[in-house]
Amino acid sequence: MLPDRSGLPAREHGHTQRRDAAADPRDWSENELASEPALALDARPIRGHSYWSLSVRRLARKKLAMLCLSLIILMYCGALLSPLITPYEYTAQDLSQSRAGPSLAHPFGADRLGRDMLTRVIYGLRTTVIITIASLLGGTLILGIALGLLSGYLGRWVDSVIMRTGEITSSFPDIILILIFVAALKPRLVGAVQQFEDATGIDWIIRLGVLDYAIISVALSIFGWFGMARLVRGQVLQARESQYTEAALVSGASTARILRVHVLPNILSPLIVSISAGLAGVAGSELVLSWIGIGVQPPVPSLGRMMFENGNINVLRNEPHLILFPIGAVTLLFFCFNILGDAVNDAFNPRAR
Repeated sequence: MLPDRSGLPAREHGHTQRRDAAADPRDWSENELASEPALALDARPIRGHSYWSLSVRRLARKKLAMLCLSLIILMYCGALLSPLITPYEYTAQDLSQSRAGPSLAHPFGADRLGRDMLTRVIYGLRTTVIITIASLLGGTLILGIALGLLSGYLGRWVDSVIMRTGEITSSFPDIILILIFVAALKPRLVGAVQQFEDATGIDWIIRLGVLDYAIISVALSIFGWFGMARLVRGQVLQARESQYTEAALVSGASTARILRVHVLPNILSPLIVSISAGLAGVAGSELVLSWIGIGVQPPVPSLGRMMFENGNINVLRNEPHLILFPIGAVTLLFFCFNILGDAVNDAFNPRAR
């Protein structure tokens, strides 16, 4: 009978003994991982990576989403730097070029007053960018998150007051509330700002549309916070029952510290998904307001007003550049927003994986 070799070292058999394939590669030693490079590649990325780093890496692998993000950044940076990169002033008129088609001097053509369409489209994007960022920061991030945190964590009468107020405002169409707000507030503000400009010698607050930007942004913020607040409230109701929140409460941490340090960082994932998905809606609100005439007023360019002024069949037949280029800029921006929002949802939402 041959002696039992099971107790001998693997090297005495003339080959290297391999581990069971079902074993966890993370338990292997460095020498064993070096001998099995395929399993080593599977094991190493799992070790030492947080949820955020894995989500960002997953998002970075989506080439179409990265292309859309690059286009959004390019369009936003170009819009904010419009005074430096545009070839003309947006108010510069040349009647000899009235309704001229695209050319080297005017790549997007010229409008009825001979103003360069490329310049006006870029400045129109600036209007959309400014109002989108201001209303997003004011309504979604500040009001929505702050009121949602208070409503979900404090509960009782605080929750009732915040939620009932949001339900009342959301029961009416936003456009009607914004129209009432702008119609009631804007004339008084315009008069006050004109008096201020006459007294100080400043002449650019109304001329550059700063007052219009402020009024539209405030209106969108006041009537656009409830959706984010309701989402945050639902997440906080789950987070406040967790062990880390109870431990912080027992240790004597204040309510502000618990919300800032322990609750908010753990509910950021669904908030990022919601914000990325809602960017197109915020930008669309500004376009609709300008379309119906209560948004930014001339001579400040707005993509919504350009589409409203040129939205007829005669323009499309005879001077299509007056309507196609503004629509193309809006379409590209919204397309990039939607693709990026879907990619962020896939990368950061655990339920979508």
